Amino acid sequence: MTTTSTASSQPTAPLAPAPWLPVAAGAVTLVMWASAFVVIRHVAHDISPGALGSGRLLVAALVVLPLVLRRGWVRPTRREWALLAAGGVGWFGVYNLALNAGERHVDAGTAAMIIQIGPVIVALLAVPLFGERLHAWLLGGMVVGFAGVAVIAKGSSGDTDASLLGVGLVLVAAVMYAVGVLTQKVLLRRLPPVQVVFVSFLTGALICLPFSGDLPSIVAGGGAELWWIVYLGVFPTAVAFTTWAYALTHTDAGALSLTTFLVPGIATLIAWLTIDEVPPALTFVGGALAITGVLMTRRKPRPTP
Repeated sequence: MTTTSTASSQPTAPLAPAPWLPVAAGAVTLVMWASAFVVIRHVAHDISPGALGSGRLLVAALVVLPLVLRRGWVRPTRREWALLAAGGVGWFGVYNLALNAGERHVDAGTAAMIIQIGPVIVALLAVPLFGERLHAWLLGGMVVGFAGVAVIAKGSSGDTDASLLGVGLVLVAAVMYAVGVLTQKVLLRRLPPVQVVFVSFLTGALICLPFSGDLPSIVAGGGAELWWIVYLGVFPTAVAFTTWAYALTHTDAGALSLTTFLVPGIATLIAWLTIDEVPPALTFVGGALAITGVLMTRRKPRPTP
């Protein structure tokens, strides 16, 4: 009788989600992230880079604010405030300005391929910042990855709708992505993820606001441009980060991170179907090299006996 009572008093473990749910969440994230490159390209010449960035980030901050209030505020330390500022300025401020301006000169698929070089930059910066080992796979991956960017630049320079300026701006965005990943790696050890992204959204919006002179007229007009900004803020930013976090908690992190290599292909397909745009042929070769470089940096050297 006592044994039965003890067993019944033990809390039951939470049920695991259906196997297809994390897969679906990851797929939704990839499609939303890919669609962002296409939407930015579609409105790049109608909305200034600053207005597109600040509007998108302010909408995203409003969407996640209820989650922050529900979770509760964890007071950051002085060092954490500095990292929050660096990540917000870099990943969400400069990143959006550079990407939005870059997509005035390169197509959506090309931009998505260049951004894939971000993990190579993360691996490079992690050497001095976190003391990670500079091994042969990392050096080789860097060479191959940046060779891929050079090939993309070569292909874009011969295209009438692309330019080296656009490639350079999107490469700056990739560097800022790397800065954001490294700062969040430290911040998420103690601070809630939703609080980190909320502060980052607001910081990035503040950086973009000085370059957003056309934003008030866009909001007042209430036309298609406003709704594209709302879409970018709600779906590829707020919702996609949430579905990605859900998928990450229920699947292998390494395997899931590799799926982001599908984003350029999805972006290219969406751009072809919606705005009749396909990257130059040489861009696909450069994109393949960039992805190969990223995979090389993730290889671990054999331990020394």
